[in-house]
Amino acid sequence: MTNQDTTKNPTGLALYTLAAERASSEVIASYSTSFGLAAKLLGPNIRQHVENIYALVRVADEIVDGAAAEAVAAGGTVDPASALTELEVETHRALEAGFSTNLVVHAFSYTARLTGFGEEIIRPFFHSMRLDLTEQEYDQAGFDEYVYGSAEVVGLMCLRAFMLERRYSETETEKLVLGARALGSAFQKVNFLRDLAADFKALGRSYFPGVAAASFTEQDKIRLVADIQADLAVSAASLPLLPRSSSRAVSAAHLLFEELNHRIAKTPAVELIETRIRVPNPVKFWILLKALIGVLPK
Repeated sequence: MTNQDTTKNPTGLALYTLAAERASSEVIASYSTSFGLAAKLLGPNIRQHVENIYALVRVADEIVDGAAAEAVAAGGTVDPASALTELEVETHRALEAGFSTNLVVHAFSYTARLTGFGEEIIRPFFHSMRLDLTEQEYDQAGFDEYVYGSAEVVGLMCLRAFMLERRYSETETEKLVLGARALGSAFQKVNFLRDLAADFKALGRSYFPGVAAASFTEQDKIRLVADIQADLAVSAASLPLLPRSSSRAVSAAHLLFEELNHRIAKTPAVELIETRIRVPNPVKFWILLKALIGVLPK
């Protein structure tokens, strides 16, 4: 249950948490239309927790890849590394204190404390964000480490919110954990693949081991698409275990990225490194409709 559900007329800390959650929801609404559409399929209580998680993720991403760099270019003196450290320190402090003056951090820590995840998956997230400030390319071990911290742990955070709805056996929990990690991994790899040229040209960054925009081949593309599809298959096997309050939204996200991966597969490698592949809005709405009526990925 979120803070809004504990009282009809919140005061004090409950009111502050309500304001923090509204701030987190606004962050998501401002940055991600696709995510926002899928999130609408979540049960209201679960949706708020997921928005609290993704708002912090968005702020960290803006530090390492977005707004902070623009602030520097405009003459500002922000140091992204220091800003990221400050955000991480404040997040850990809020987990212990149950309060933060940073509204996004406060909402995130509220969700973390209520759903039961902590530093064991928060530290890997900030570690991967820090790698974005220092690393330009990865070997396989480094890539796996980066994807775990930047994407898989976010899936695990969301899973803890989904699991509030019912009790699970140890075997079921293990399957859900594998599915959450696989879906997070697939999301990240799809984003890397469709942004291959932009990452290389704008950021000088190459995430996939041994793959660069300048030498990207059809064989590279086929191999990476197959790897993503394998992750999606692991995710699909766990979806029937999710409660209805989250299964439709997760299915929508899964189907959306599966469609994106399919479109990447059909795009020649020489075109892929010059064009950012997108799913047209009518197709997105069709996917949402399928998820809404309970169609699960296979």
